[in-house]
Amino acid sequence: MDVFLRPLIDELKELWVHGLDTRDAASENSVFRMRAALLWTVNDFPARSSLSGWSGQGYRACPTCNEDTPSMRVIGKTAYFGHRRFLPTNHHWRSNLQFDGRTERKRPPRRFSTIDILEQLRRVKTGIPGKHPSYGGVKRKRGDDELNWRKKSTFYELPYWATIELKHNLDVMHIEKNVCDSLLGTLLADPHKSKDTDNARHDLAKLGIRHELHLFEDGNKLMKPAADYTFSDANRRNFCRFIRSVKFPDGFASNLSKNVAQNDSRLLGLKSHDCHVIMQRLLPVGCRSLVNKNIWSTIVELCTFFKQLCASTVNVSDMVEAQNQLVLILCKLERVFPPAFFDIMIHLVLHLPEEAILGGPVHMRWMYPFERYLKRLKDYVRNAAKPEGSIAEGYVVDEALTFCSRYFDDVETRFNRPDRNDDGIHPTRQLSVFESQCKPLGKQSYVELDNNDRDKAEFYILNNSPEREPYLNEHKQELHVRLGEGCLNINEVHRTEFAGWFFEKIYALHRMQAPEVTTELLSLSSKMNMVVSSYPVCIVNGVRFVTHDRDVRLRTQNSVVLFRCKWFKCDSKHMVTENNIASIDINGEAYKDDQFILASQAKQVFYVADPSRGPNWRVVQHVKHRSIWDITDDVELSDEENESVEEYADEETDAENEIDTEEDDDDRSYHASDSD
Repeated sequence: MDVFLRPLIDELKELWVHGLDTRDAASENSVFRMRAALLWTVNDFPARSSLSGWSGQGYRACPTCNEDTPSMRVIGKTAYFGHRRFLPTNHHWRSNLQFDGRTERKRPPRRFSTIDILEQLRRVKTGIPGKHPSYGGVKRKRGDDELNWRKKSTFYELPYWATIELKHNLDVMHIEKNVCDSLLGTLLADPHKSKDTDNARHDLAKLGIRHELHLFEDGNKLMKPAADYTFSDANRRNFCRFIRSVKFPDGFASNLSKNVAQNDSRLLGLKSHDCHVIMQRLLPVGCRSLVNKNIWSTIVELCTFFKQLCASTVNVSDMVEAQNQLVLILCKLERVFPPAFFDIMIHLVLHLPEEAILGGPVHMRWMYPFERYLKRLKDYVRNAAKPEGSIAEGYVVDEALTFCSRYFDDVETRFNRPDRNDDGIHPTRQLSVFESQCKPLGKQSYVELDNNDRDKAEFYILNNSPEREPYLNEHKQELHVRLGEGCLNINEVHRTEFAGWFFEKIYALHRMQAPEVTTELLSLSSKMNMVVSSYPVCIVNGVRFVTHDRDVRLRTQNSVVLFRCKWFKCDSKHMVTENNIASIDINGEAYKDDQFILASQAKQVFYVADPSRGPNWRVVQHVKHRSIWDITDDVELSDEENESVEEYADEETDAENEIDTEEDDDDRSYHASDSD
């Protein structure tokens, strides 16, 4: 590995020590001395071992815990078990014998400083790699003083490398996938991926714990009792059918129904992003009624942590709290699963919050973009006998085409190709209500509205146009004069008569050639046509929405609506929240007389069936699109305003996982549902 890294190390040293003359594109003929430094490396755990020099195997596999890694030997493998040592010394779980039959007296792992690491590397002997005659034809064994160091990383040749706190990132993508595979394999009792093997049961017998799970002989057969942490045959089929029934929004995830075995017994061929979606969206919902509450709540806490960790905004205080909670979560898992369940990936979860504090949000430090690029390089291979040459040739061709495509203005290239859900550029309007536009798709049809629907749509449009505010107040004042201050139904009269009054008012001003009456304001006051256009699909603000009738036939779903929607009640009778999972009764319909919204007001969610509560209950899942960003206007704020904005941002971050609700005068909240 060091041989291949040598050119990179030499260039990094030159960039740090001498720098490189670079032309500044922002100014003419300006040259400055650019210096560069290596911030960190992003790789999976085996590659991390090769780059850092710390072996990821054995009793000291954890690079953070170092020589204090909690580990024990079980049959056929090393288990990283014993997270009670991370608890306070007076915690009552330390004396509980249900974990491994012993009390825990060890102190938490030490924090190794830069000086400590350099001292350990000083003791590492330089040897010839591989099997060598001087070692008797075998690999050289490390001495006890070398710990798990196999070599001193070549990155230490960089002058600044020893002082960097976060040198090699733990890859959240692969850790999350391995944790998901271990959980699903054990819950579904997958014969190929389950950690609940016969050897795992023998480990329990050797430790003298959980006697109800020990193997026993029944005649000539060795019987294996059913465990609480595995699904029964019926529950296994129910969970797989639940996964098969899930529909995601367009572009959100792959079709997971293809990964369900035909006999509904296990999940096959899950990719990293599939595990990412299952862990954060589906597993907490799907297993709620299939295992006991203690096991389910522990799994939900672990899944919630991954969802919090993968958020676009990470607060330091939240990560500090998550660090403390993860110790409890891992201890709870140790009371549920056998020691063989705890491989190194389960243990590494404990150190993810600390790395998030040092490195920031994980989307800048995980392997997803690199894996996608590696997939692109693999697609260059046309001759399986010469993969390296095929990749090199394909890369050169791609670079040449990319360079040439920058000079093509009238040809569609990767630089000017619109996105899949691009709604185009809409002209600037004077009235904000006319800026709520979309890109319709599919066959156009015509729908005739009755008078009641037309009046409701007209009032909603007028009521959501800020430009009509002066006229709204003027009409209410006229009603107070005409009906009296004590009139109880003045709001209902205002709702019924405002559209007609507004039309007459604007046209009267138009005949007088009033300057405030523009063409758009005149159009806003005009009556709607009784016949309107209807489309099965449309794209709004980069999000694709479909009608309910079309949604039923698709393998993807978009359950937030355009223009007309169904509202669900979110009171205590029709909405239940447990472990941050909100379930809604879809039979509780509300706001039947107020179903219209503007296209720009639609937010995308999707609904997942809640097997634990019945066929009429759904779990609401919010969607955060990768290519859509909340960008505020570039306005300079004072120091006090900046502080208030930061406080608001913190509150909004905490509320991202909550359901958007609207409250009326009766303190009842409602949620939008499928489109009509």
